[in-house]
Amino acid sequence: MRRRQPTLLEQIENLPDRFYRPAEELPATPVPHLETVETFVRNTGAAITYGGTTACYRPTPDDILMPDRARFVDEVHLCSTLLHEMSHWSGAKHRLDRNLSGRFGSESYAIEELVAELSASFLCADLGVTHDPRDNTATYLESWLKVLKNDKRAIITAAAKAQAAADYLHESQLGAKDTRAA
Repeated sequence: MRRRQPTLLEQIENLPDRFYRPAEELPATPVPHLETVETFVRNTGAAITYGGTTACYRPTPDDILMPDRARFVDEVHLCSTLLHEMSHWSGAKHRLDRNLSGRFGSESYAIEELVAELSASFLCADLGVTHDPRDNTATYLESWLKVLKNDKRAIITAAAKAQAAADYLHESQLGAKDTRAA
């Protein structure tokens, strides 16, 4: 009789319970605010709504939708996700005017996601937060690799746009500091 191979989960000792159950079954525990990121985001003036299950920048209402705080594994995951969406927000036509019209799977969508992920990495480093690229990063890798294979300079362009997004968001902090001093 053939012996069954243990699953990966069965091979890891002392693994937290959350890895054994679907995320929907996990008890809701509030995620604390990481004050540095919260202040940074607040100073940009971006409209952010918490609720639902999806994190996204919505161009038409010009706002960011975030899942309920309790849906995040920890504050680092929440902050990384929020800074990723802030990076998309910076690309609006009346801000940095990046192409946000691409559909999932298109080259323009892949590039914008790469810009947002790089920008979130830069912002996390600047703000002293560990970057936690979960969720869609693995999904996006294939599309990023395709873009990078087709255009050897795409990473340079994406990095430049990501730095411009991070710079734009940092510059929005200056106005907030100036109004508090007045």
